[in-house]
Amino acid sequence: MTTTNRIVQEATVITSSHTHPTFREAFRVWCRVALLSFGGPAGQIAVMHRILVEEKRWVSENRFLHALNYCMLLPGPEAQQLATYIGWLLHRTLGGLVAGTLFVLPGFASILVLSVLYADYRDFGLVQGVFYGLKPAVVAVVIEAVIRIGKRSLKNRIMVFIAGLAFVGIYFYQIPFPLIVMTAAISGYVGGRMWPDTFVVIKGHAAKYNDGGAQHAIADDHAAAVRPSFKRTLKVLGGWLLIWFLPVVGLIAGTGIDSVFSQEALFFSKAAVVTFGGAYAVLSYIAQEGVNTYHWLEPGEMLDGLGMAETTPGPLIQVVQFVGFMGAYRHPGHLPPMLAGVIGSVITTWVTFAPCFLWIFLGAPYIEHLRGRNTLNATLSTITSAVVGVVLNLSIWFAVHTVFATVRERHVLGARVLVPDWATVDVLAVFIAAGALVAMFRFKLGMLPTLALSAAVGLIWFLVAGN
Repeated sequence: MTTTNRIVQEATVITSSHTHPTFREAFRVWCRVALLSFGGPAGQIAVMHRILVEEKRWVSENRFLHALNYCMLLPGPEAQQLATYIGWLLHRTLGGLVAGTLFVLPGFASILVLSVLYADYRDFGLVQGVFYGLKPAVVAVVIEAVIRIGKRSLKNRIMVFIAGLAFVGIYFYQIPFPLIVMTAAISGYVGGRMWPDTFVVIKGHAAKYNDGGAQHAIADDHAAAVRPSFKRTLKVLGGWLLIWFLPVVGLIAGTGIDSVFSQEALFFSKAAVVTFGGAYAVLSYIAQEGVNTYHWLEPGEMLDGLGMAETTPGPLIQVVQFVGFMGAYRHPGHLPPMLAGVIGSVITTWVTFAPCFLWIFLGAPYIEHLRGRNTLNATLSTITSAVVGVVLNLSIWFAVHTVFATVRERHVLGARVLVPDWATVDVLAVFIAAGALVAMFRFKLGMLPTLALSAAVGLIWFLVAGN
């Protein structure tokens, strides 16, 4: 059987339950998720939770959190990997490929267009007004995400305490994310063995919603068909390493090791395996190397790229595409600068996200196989609680930098404190964020209408103010 036939066969296998989504239905939903994936990982995870768990009920609450815990442990964008994981649960390899790829495409297209405008004109025009309105609304999306995830994972005081410790550690003392995860994992393992009733928040295979449990077991039944094996592991590892590195080898052979394309392929391949803790954890490293070592960017341009990534759909780590574009645009060799920039964008995106599929397709069967074991569930439950604190940290960081133009850092007794300059508060941004919160929490307005209205307010402001 050919590889194509095998993938298609995997994608069309469904359970006997009539509620299992068809591949076409899932495709439409993944397109919707991709177009709504604003707000960084917190907002993106909230979008998937609302659509996949609450609205469609294709995966259970516990299954969603179990998958999220694994993705949090991986390098790379956890939200994109979560989409890939759930796509794999529903429709195997092709489902994971489609879900993960669609998650990236809107952001890739948006940042490519903005990079072209930035390189040639440095003028975003009306786009700036739209983004100005979107950014405060995203703050509301992120706040909602923290509340939703917290309600479903902080089941007792111990989990609340762990989330609080994680928040204090990363927000005030900048403890590295991997260290927080490792500490949470050890605590969960020990706690699961000594006090399982307290630490096993995520239940095993038997856990279902009280309202319609059979419907929520769609992914549970479907995933049981794949079992980890040494042979499968070797095939997945070899296949995806080839997909990842074959273009890199081709670039080096065709353009030379010193070309900008080869340098970007190698550098961002390395960055892809060290991005633990989300995009913010690695952005300073990428900015420093891009400015000082490779001279792809000028000082301060990384913030412009970050602004693009924060206000467009898709993973925040997509900012590396802007770096790849500008690097190739400024060092095009014999190519036209704009064409070189587009090629740099594609290369950077490829080596950044190809490893994400490797981590999911390689590890997901093992994670699924171990899902019913209390020790693992206790460990992952504790990690989830710690992640709530980490996401809260990102939410506050994002909100403060959206509302205030100037934010300074102060250090008190070894703790870092963000101190906004109240003279730089953006009153309209506060108004848009508050309006989005009221619309979503009080009037239950959907995310897309809320974002659209906020974008309209920003555009009107831009036109009236004449910016």
